[in-house]
Amino acid sequence: MKKEVITTAKTIEEAVALAVRELGAPDAEKIEYTVLEEPKKGGLFGIGAVNAKISASYITGGEQNALDFINALLSDMGITADVAMTDGENGEKRITVTGESAAVLIGHHGDTLDSLQYLANLAANKRVDGKKGEHVKITVDVEGYRAKREETLRALARRMAAKVQKYKKSVMLEPMNPYERRIIHSEIQNIEGVSTNSIGSENNRKIVVFLEEN
Repeated sequence: MKKEVITTAKTIEEAVALAVRELGAPDAEKIEYTVLEEPKKGGLFGIGAVNAKISASYITGGEQNALDFINALLSDMGITADVAMTDGENGEKRITVTGESAAVLIGHHGDTLDSLQYLANLAANKRVDGKKGEHVKITVDVEGYRAKREETLRALARRMAAKVQKYKKSVMLEPMNPYERRIIHSEIQNIEGVSTNSIGSENNRKIVVFLEEN
């Protein structure tokens, strides 16, 4: 999102510093500005003095665009919920949505939530005036669904591994998205004697749990 202000001060430097504060930019290097009017010293008692005047702009971080998108979507859908952003791992940003009516955003096995997260990432990394900012990864969670889903998948992985070990036959799971497949693969790696593989096309990939050869 691009923010713009016009500021005036005794000097250009002071006008720039004022613009940085008003735009919420981290420093002057992050903004672009044009001098609209050069400062002029006045005569006796400062009569005739003219302040510096600049037009400044700042493209906010992609995470703010994602947050604005989520808030706008909730408003358009008539959903009352609390939205917060926190720092995640490896520089990613985590947006959490909580509220009684927010569960509609989850969908079957998180399908709607995944679509919401995809759109939030598009909003975060879109070009502004032809310029692409620093890439940011956004994770969206609703009512703590992702943590609950992760535990469900890890329990599923353990059950399927035990089934494979007991009956000596491979087991194929239902199609899952890349995020969920990673959880299954990760959990199975901790279980001796069984392994996993993914088969199928990208939109219909399934995990096969099988016995490792001795």
